[in-house]
Amino acid sequence: MSSIVTFIGWNDSCKAELVSKVVTHLQDMGYSVAVIKSSVEAGALFDTPGTDTARYKEAGAESVMFVGPDQMVLQTTNRGLSLRTLAHRYFPDADIVIGEGFKSARKIPKIEVCRNPEQMLRNEVHGVIAVVTDLTDIAGDYIFRLGESLEVAQFIEKRFLSGRNKGIERAALLVNGHQVPLKDFVQESLAGTVQGFINSLKLVDDITEIELRIKIMK
Repeated sequence: MSSIVTFIGWNDSCKAELVSKVVTHLQDMGYSVAVIKSSVEAGALFDTPGTDTARYKEAGAESVMFVGPDQMVLQTTNRGLSLRTLAHRYFPDADIVIGEGFKSARKIPKIEVCRNPEQMLRNEVHGVIAVVTDLTDIAGDYIFRLGESLEVAQFIEKRFLSGRNKGIERAALLVNGHQVPLKDFVQESLAGTVQGFINSLKLVDDITEIELRIKIMK
């Protein structure tokens, strides 16, 4: 499954500019990158009023997807899924998923972008592994300047992507939309059992991936 890291910081910290450059660097290195942005703004419009998809949403459709020859756009309700679950559900094939925001995300490594010493977050949130700043009196193991987007990308590559085929998850489990961590031997057991069952059906000759969804009937 995809590696995940998120960039946190206040709105005036230049997060988006840095993330955009880091994404470009990682793409240039040959990695596939997905980005998930968090916002506190409600009611943001992503469609043009009067279009078919806008009308379907206004008619009460919970989710609407637009599929064009070069892109797909999905609008759906926020079900409160975690960043990790969103990444695994929508971008399982990306080498890395980069978040912008999600400072309260549990067990997700974070890179803080800070330009104001009074707005430092690393002492308030868990999981800050690096700081990007133009301040000169910030100490720590991994401190980068705002102009060092390439160095930040190289840090991400070394930390999350080098040898990414080693220890890769064989199976991921989502229950009610939330990921349940599985130890390696549980992944092997679950994957082997399901694959053995599918093989016995003799439906597909070359199996590379299996997706299984179970609905619990009450």
